[in-house]
This record gives sequence, structure tokens and C-alpha cells, in this order.
Amino acid sequence: MSNVARPERASTRLSARTIVLYAIGSLGTGGYATLPGLVLTYFLTDNLGVAALVAGLIVTAAKVWDVVIDPLIGAASDRQLARTGSRRGLMVLGALTLPVFFALTFAVPPSWGPAAGAVCVLLAFLGTATSFSLFQVPYVALPAELTDGYDERTRLLGWRVVVLTAAILLFGAGGPMLRRATGDPVTGYLLMGVVAGVAIGIGMLIASRTAREGVTAPADTARTSLREQYLDGFRTLRRSAPFRALLGTFLLQALATGTMLAGAQYVARWVLGDEAAVEILFVALVAPALIATPAWTAVAARTGKERAFLFASILFLLSSATITIALWSPGAWIYASVAGAGIAYAGLQSLPMAMLPDVISHDERTSGPGRAGTFTGIWTAGETVGFALGATAVALMLAVTGYVSSVAGTGAAQPDSAVAGIVLSFSILPAALMTLSLVPLSRYRLRRSDIDAPASPLS
Repeated sequence: MSNVARPERASTRLSARTIVLYAIGSLGTGGYATLPGLVLTYFLTDNLGVAALVAGLIVTAAKVWDVVIDPLIGAASDRQLARTGSRRGLMVLGALTLPVFFALTFAVPPSWGPAAGAVCVLLAFLGTATSFSLFQVPYVALPAELTDGYDERTRLLGWRVVVLTAAILLFGAGGPMLRRATGDPVTGYLLMGVVAGVAIGIGMLIASRTAREGVTAPADTARTSLREQYLDGFRTLRRSAPFRALLGTFLLQALATGTMLAGAQYVARWVLGDEAAVEILFVALVAPALIATPAWTAVAARTGKERAFLFASILFLLSSATITIALWSPGAWIYASVAGAGIAYAGLQSLPMAMLPDVISHDERTSGPGRAGTFTGIWTAGETVGFALGATAVALMLAVTGYVSSVAGTGAAQPDSAVAGIVLSFSILPAALMTLSLVPLSRYRLRRSDIDAPASPLS
């Protein structure tokens, strides 16, 4: 077999401009992950009158769609890179179309009835998910092409997570504020959808400028059929043990954080007794994360990314588990536990995202380049499914414990069992999922020496 050339990438320190432009893309990631996860299930159950179980199925269906299209988009991104030398085209397409679909998701009025409303929300959210994937899959592939440096990737992804946590605060607190700004739930949700959709699209469009021109890619990538590249994703999972370990960990942790995100609005209303408390919950989560992200970068530099990731996972586990006490004694102390989870959350976001390019580089050393989009397509599908199933888990918990749905402008008392279900979905459930994630994390074997060692030609 002939030698396989590796694509040319920068091994020097990344410029501040590249880091800033790339980080701004997290406005899109943070907005898309936060607002639908926070308010979409609640929008369906408490504004459109959709049953909790049906609401969960709607969110899940959209994310199952992600599982189908993300590997295909990853393959298409690799093909575009081979053909044009850049992944920018798909990113721009996603940035331009997402604001329209995002606004339409929250434009459905209660007067249409629960059935019609559920169908319309599903179709609009499917469009939103497709647009986001067109951007996100190539976006996640870029760090592996921007730099070869082990620590430089941590620096790049660390600053990205600083913006991500700020975006979570912006959308998590600002979204509900916009929803209440008009005094009417129907127009409030529409205003929120329009403003948030435009902000997300602008962030995505700016970040697309970091897609490098003239990146070298193997010529055979362009000649490979789309079906073959799709199947290559499954071969990648079989071939790369580090990728399986990292993906399994991240999927379970996305599920854990997704349950907390989807349960936050319900905790604010039915446990803390104030819908506006969701904004305080987000401040408690994100403010510590903004400070903690550089600290996790420093810890990773001293101990290795995998050990820092383990520390962050354990801290999140312990912080979320303490919220179970709210079953017997709810109160403002919950904010302190959420703050502990926020410190951990910064590491749970930045560290695995910095480890993914290492996994891709390791695979290049053993199997040849040209598959970054395949990796990130599967990764993005796993991430979105994790967050979606978090919302589904909350919806199932609400359905099992007897949660009563309502339409905008009407109130409904909740049984004690439903309130208990809300607390458990915000505490013991994410703690249990985080515990499970430690199993695949223990199987992650890549270390700094595996990444920084000089590459030998493949023969």
C-alpha cells in the first residue's frame, strides 16, 4: 500500500482572530441546545395543551432525524472539502436557513388545537434540526484541521466553551424574558423564536469564516459514494476504540445534562413556585462555568484531559445528587447545588470537545486522513440524541407521575407525585446517568504521548 499523505495543518499557535471567530459559533450551539431543550417541551405541554408523553415523542422524533442525517452530512462535508478545499458551504447554508425554521417552531398558536399544533411544531423543528446539522457537523470537524497541537486544541475549545456558557446564560435567561415581554404567551413565544433564531444564525455565519481554504484532502474522498461514506461511519466506530469510549461517555453525559435542562422550567414553576426562577437557575449554572472554563484548561494541561474530564464528571454527579433533598425540603439552597454542577459543566463541555480532535488525529495515524466529517457526523448525532432523550426522559417521568398539561392562559394544579417526578428528573436521574458515563470513560486510553508523538508514514 502506498504512503498516505496527511493534510496540511497549522502546528503553530493559533491567532486570536481564529479563536474568536471560531468561539462565536457557540452562540449557535448554545442557543440551539438551550432554548429548545429548556422551553420546547414546556411550550407543548403548557401552551398548546399537548400531552406530556406526546411532547416527549415530538422532541425525540426530531432528534432521531438527526441520527439519520448527521452521518450523511458528515460524509457530504468530507466530499465538499475534497472538491473545494473548504467545509464552508454547508455551514453557510445552515446559518441562513435556521432562523426561519426556528421562528416557525414557536409560531404555532394554541387556537389550532393540540393535534394540529403538535404536527406543525414537529415539522418546523425537523427543519431547524436539519439546518443546525448542516452547520454543526463541519463546525465540529474544524479543530482537527486548524491545528495539530494537543494543548492548542484545548486552548481553542476552552475559549469556545467560554462563549458557549455565556450563550447558555444569554438564551436560557433571555429567552424566557422575551417570552414574557409582550404579556401574552402566544406573541411572547413568537418574539422569542424570531430574536433567538436570528442571533443563532448570525453566530453560525460568523464562525463559518474559520473554515480554511485550500485544505488538502485525499482525492479518493470525492470519488467515494455517499452510501459508502455513510457505512464508513459504522466502520469508524468498530475501528476506533478511543472514539467509542469518548462517544459513549459524551452521549450519556448529554443525556444527563439534557434531563436537567428540560426539567429546569418545571422546577422553577412547581418546586420553587415562580416561573421567573428559571433565569436564576441559569445564572447559578452559567456564572460559575464562565469562571471555571480556564481552570479546567489549566487542570487538563497538568493532569491530562482524560483525568480532568473524570474530575468534572464526579463533581457534576455529586452536585446533581444533592438536589434530591428538595423532595423533602425545597428552597433557594438548590441554587448552590446548581452552581456546583455549573463548575463541572464547563469541563464536561470543553474537555471532550478538545479530546475529539485527538481521536481523529490518532485515527489518521493508523488509517489515513479524510474522515473528520465522518467522525463529527456521528458525534453530533450522539450529542443531539443525548439532549433529546433527556427531554424525553423528563416527559416520560411527568407522564408516569401524573403531570397535568394545560393551554396558555389557564392554570392546572399538579399532584404531589408529579412534583416529586420533577425533582427526581432534575437530580437523581442525571446523577445516575453521570455514574454510568464513568464506565466508557474508564476505557479511554489516549494520552498526550499518543497525540504529540511524531507521525510515521502509513505503509
